[in-house]
Amino acid sequence: MTLKGKRVVVTGGSSGIGRAIAKRCAAAGADVLLTYRSNRAGAEEVARELAASGRRVLVQRSDVSREEDITALARQAREGLGRVDVWINNAGADILTGDAGKLSPRDKLELVLAVDVRGTVLASWEAARLMREQGPGGVIINMSWDHVTRGMAGENPVLYSVAKGAVMSFSKSFAREVAPDIRVNILAPGFIETAFGREADPRFRDEVVALTPLKRWGTPDDVAAAAVFLASDDARFICGQTIMVNGGVV
Repeated sequence: MTLKGKRVVVTGGSSGIGRAIAKRCAAAGADVLLTYRSNRAGAEEVARELAASGRRVLVQRSDVSREEDITALARQAREGLGRVDVWINNAGADILTGDAGKLSPRDKLELVLAVDVRGTVLASWEAARLMREQGPGGVIINMSWDHVTRGMAGENPVLYSVAKGAVMSFSKSFAREVAPDIRVNILAPGFIETAFGREADPRFRDEVVALTPLKRWGTPDDVAAAAVFLASDDARFICGQTIMVNGGVV
């Protein structure tokens, strides 16, 4: 698969899945604009790695819960990259670790609605506007969650179901709205070894492995590989679909 000559925006690219996606896209030949909200050091580290490989890399601070930040991001993408061929809405609220993990359920709900739902919708609209202005063609990839299709008990799973279920539903309808010029698809990761997975209780980690037909946790690079496929011309007849990257759990 190749993204040679493509210009790609990856939101939330300073760590975890977003970092892996940015690196995979650059390795496939793309120039990349990656965003961060608070982890500037992580974003700049990624940018240095990608630039060393000869790719053009831009870094932009962006809080996707703020409409003005999304507008500024689109402007920077157009001015810095010249055009946008692929826009990957990876940025999401972390309600599992850090200070946000200690928030009340109501505050967590407001956070995932603002970042994951509203941010994804507004950024998708902005990406589609850019792509239409520059001519036919373009790919938008949005991030959902595999368990929205079957459900999971627990405070955080319930809240993620609200947000990521909305992202999946929106993306399927938006795919019809902007076709045939723009393809919209969805990635739905399962248990991935991001900060949450690495810090999880060993017994829970073992339970996940036991439940997974492929008998391991996923890695950010597993998700990134699927993102590059959907972004590439190899997926040119795939539209409005959800790819679950989860080792078969769902």
